[in-house]
Amino acid sequence: MKKLLPIWALASVLACTQTTDNPDPNVPSTGGTTTVGKGQPGTVGIAGIEAWDKLAPAEKDRIKNWNTIFMHQSVGGDLEDGASNNGFKFEYFDLNEKPKGLSGNVFAASNGDPTGKIAEFKKNALAHKSLLQIAIFKFGYADINDSNLEQVKVAYKQLIDDLRAQMSDLRFVHIAPPLVYIVSKDDGNAAKMKMAQWMKDTFKDKDVIYDLQEIESDNGACKWGNVWTICDKYRSKANCPSKNQGIDAPEGQGHLCEKEATRMSKAFLMSIYNTSK
Repeated sequence: MKKLLPIWALASVLACTQTTDNPDPNVPSTGGTTTVGKGQPGTVGIAGIEAWDKLAPAEKDRIKNWNTIFMHQSVGGDLEDGASNNGFKFEYFDLNEKPKGLSGNVFAASNGDPTGKIAEFKKNALAHKSLLQIAIFKFGYADINDSNLEQVKVAYKQLIDDLRAQMSDLRFVHIAPPLVYIVSKDDGNAAKMKMAQWMKDTFKDKDVIYDLQEIESDNGACKWGNVWTICDKYRSKANCPSKNQGIDAPEGQGHLCEKEATRMSKAFLMSIYNTSK
């Protein structure tokens, strides 16, 4: 004959089970297997580098367990390389390969095709909506100019709204579009600055913005007229090339010297941490 548990014992088991399933009812559920915190919205710029350095190793390592996708081109590759140099590698994912922890991929859509990148990102994010916790889209420096700025704003906002509608607990890191080095003409940096400001105005109360422009330009210390530029000392040159993106032309590009990519990526990692700490 089977022995039945007393009612008080059964109630105790059920109570323990409920506690294990939801250790903190104030923390929203996500698709991933590791619980995330409430996070801290806002902008992460130059100060994020030191903030990351001051984090305890155990706190830093938390981001390795949050299912994150990061899609990009070129300068995004510099940031991935820099993050890897700091001990935080983004593993490959695609439509079939599920993201597990920090995961990244390069857009198939070319630089200069922002709407193509947006459509591709949405497809990849929705393919993994059951487990995705943090989404990071990065524009390339060729994607935004004076002629398409407003169109790109609308398309990007629609992307975020659509993903949030289907994944209400999804966290976002928005990245200020990277600057190019300019010495004789604007070459689109003013439009990229406007895009970055729009991101802050639109998303800073709910999400995290990684202000790559502030870091690249030393908060505007490097500029052409009133337009910010990536500082010459930070860009990919013969004496300090990008790890995988080659050496930049004298003007009009903005890849990162590997040493600087390693430094700047600390604020990028801090941005991820802030989404879910």
